[in-house]
Formats: sequence, structure tokens, C-alpha cells
Amino acid sequence: MRVIGHRGCPALAPENTLAAFRAAADHLDWVELDVRRCGSGELVVFHDETLERLTEATGRVGDTRLTDLRALRVGDSEESIPTLTEVFAALPDDVAVNVELKEPGLAADLTDIVAETRHEVLVSSFDADALQEVRERTDLPVAYLCSTDWDDALPVAGELGCTALHPHYDLLSAERVAEAHDAGFELNAWTVPDSETVERLRGWGVDGVIVDDPSVVSEERN
Repeated sequence: MRVIGHRGCPALAPENTLAAFRAAADHLDWVELDVRRCGSGELVVFHDETLERLTEATGRVGDTRLTDLRALRVGDSEESIPTLTEVFAALPDDVAVNVELKEPGLAADLTDIVAETRHEVLVSSFDADALQEVRERTDLPVAYLCSTDWDDALPVAGELGCTALHPHYDLLSAERVAEAHDAGFELNAWTVPDSETVERLRGWGVDGVIVDDPSVVSEERN
């Protein structure tokens, strides 16, 4: 079973920071991160549309220049908000990266950045338009994220030519796992909270789990 460190595993260090990704890479072969465009145009790794939850600043990431973002600290740490390029540079080449696009309009820059790396990359999003843009520009594999409507997710993933489907773990059952596999999709479930749920999903044949804490999965990086 594939184990993917959600936002670099916030159980190890503040989410979506270089410290989190480096710590996750000591345990796991995959990390997941969130990408959006900041006010000066660069692709930065940050989950929320606004800054309030994770920093002492206010306002939208999309309205804030990179120089100002770099001056902020995430949570109570000394970690700053990294660019996507910086995260790729910080990770070992053999750690694969699930890039979640938080908005459309990022495919061209993403393609340029990925071309300079050796990492295996999977691109995911809740936004079908963002994934379609990736499909039109590159042969990177894509995955459709879903949180509520299973019946709609399968046809959307099919229309997008997805390699994988990323459902919330509560959506899954043995029957739905089989249905997705029969349709040709791998399944990576998010965000799996505990060992009991991991083992249930493993028993159903789920291909991967996205976790905040690598200790909930017995398989870690060798």
C-alpha cells in the first residue's frame, strides 16, 4: 500500500513547510502538497486561500507578494511558506510528490517546474478545470479528488483520463473500491486518521492512504 504524507505530515512539523517535507521523506516514499499562485505570480505551497489560520497575517495568498509571504512564519515555528521549486529541491529525488492544485491556471508553470526535477509526480485537484489544463499540456498522471458525491466522481475522473481517484476515506466500502478498480482507477484515500482505518482500507484493496502521521501505518520508508 502506498503511503503519502499529507501536507508533509503535520504530526512531524508544521504543514506544507520544508521541515515537514524533509521529516516526511525520512519515513515515506510519497508526500502530498498544496499549490496556489501568490500575488507576485510564483507557485507557493500553502493550503488555505487566506493566511489567517496558519500565520499572524491576514489577507489572500493570491494578493500577497512572495517577498511578504517569506517574512511570515507558519504557526509557532520558524518555518516560512516555500515555493514549489524549493520543495522539490529539498526532497530526495526518489521521493514521489502528489501536487494538489488549489485553483486553475497553474498548469503551464507547474509543467515548467516539474521538467526540472527527477521526482515522480502525480497531480490531483478537486477542480476538474485545473486537471483538464494539466492534461492538455503534459502527460503527467492526474487524480480527481472527491469528498461527497461518489456517483459523480467516477464519470468525471473518466472524462479527465485520470490515473487515480482520491476520495475521502469515509466514502469507501469494499464494493466501491472494486467498482473503482473495475473502472481502471487506482484509489488513494484521504486523510486516514488511525491504524484501524488503514487496515480496513488495506483489506478492501485500497492502493494508497494519505496520512498526517506516518506512525498510523506499519509500512514506512526503508
